[in-house]
Parts: sequence; C-alpha cells; structure tokens
Amino acid sequence: MEKLILATIAGLVCLNLHGSPAKADDQSCTAVATAKKLAGAAKTSFMKKCQTDAATTCDAQAADKKLAGAAKTSFTKKCVSDAVGA
Repeated sequence: MEKLILATIAGLVCLNLHGSPAKADDQSCTAVATAKKLAGAAKTSFMKKCQTDAATTCDAQAADKKLAGAAKTSFTKKCVSDAVGA
C-alpha cells in the first residue's frame, strides 16, 4: 500500500514538472475566469496576471529543458497559449 502511494505521488510530481503550467485544478486562465464569473476590469486584471504567471512558469520549463533560440521561443509561445486558453 505504501509503495502504491509513493508511486502515485512520484507520477503526479513528474506530470507537474513536464506538463503545462500546473494550476490547482489544471484549467486554462480563460476557464477559471469564466468559472469565477469575472467581467470587465476584474477579468482583464486576472487574465494579465495569469498570463504573466504562465510566461514565468513556461520560461522556467524551457530553461529546465535547456532550450534556446527559436526552440525556446516556440515552446514558450505554445506553453503560454495553452495555459491562457482561447
């Protein structure tokens, strides 16, 4: 039982290290804003902060993967786009 719990935790940590920016419920910024029923200035402020946080996380992931140049730019752009949502 103890081994199963440790394996599950290790798997979750691995997903967070190699996946898109991890959020509490792993939803895009747009989905979270909609769920919170944000509108107007509150939504704009939330989206700006969420995008900034996503960019920081994605840059760190690119550095961990030792990406540079066009590969880093492409990875970061897609990562932020996925985190922010449509």
